[in-house]
Amino acid sequence: MFRLENKTDKSAKRDLFITVAGNVGAGKSTLTKLVGEKLDFETHFEKVDGNPYLEDFYKDQEAWGFHLQLYFLAQRFKQQKEIHANGLNNIQDRSIYEDVEIFARNLYDNGKMSKRDYITYRDLFNDMVPHLRKPDLMIYLDGSIDKIIERIKLRSRDMEKEVDVEYWRNLHERYENWIKEYDLSPVLYVDIDKVDLINNPEHLDELCEKIKTTLNI
Repeated sequence: MFRLENKTDKSAKRDLFITVAGNVGAGKSTLTKLVGEKLDFETHFEKVDGNPYLEDFYKDQEAWGFHLQLYFLAQRFKQQKEIHANGLNNIQDRSIYEDVEIFARNLYDNGKMSKRDYITYRDLFNDMVPHLRKPDLMIYLDGSIDKIIERIKLRSRDMEKEVDVEYWRNLHERYENWIKEYDLSPVLYVDIDKVDLINNPEHLDELCEKIKTTLNI
């Protein structure tokens, strides 16, 4: 159910930073909340409610993709600064790297973000890179595209339900390729086809023990 890769030696300390990665609907927010409560980590969530672009984006990705990605990039960078400064153990719902390497690149490759806008976006991200704190651990929610689509359908976000399933399949493939190349931190894989943190509390206990062992806390 769990698999650790890119393991590194680390002495016990405070001020740890975990980021949670995975496709839309994989369960990042739920894991962030439950692990944050269990391990007493400060939690940081992706801003969905009140997002001024998200609903428009799902209706017309070409018109609103650049605006949405700039918004997410700015929000994520604000979180990064807070995580760097607060002196606490932190866990973050979705990494800034996914915004760039998955979502913005997907829009550009599919002709829904112009080359001009994509270059502007990448230049802005590259200026941020020297100021980004690398995670001490990435938790990657792995699993089948069928499970992803099932979870999206169960959520109460009507704007997601109207999206063609090929969009989610495309993202899923991009995630699989991206995580193979990711090397900025150890990666703890969580198999969402087998792990149910809500209905099986022992899965949460086991996950938290894996995290504590990995980070020496």
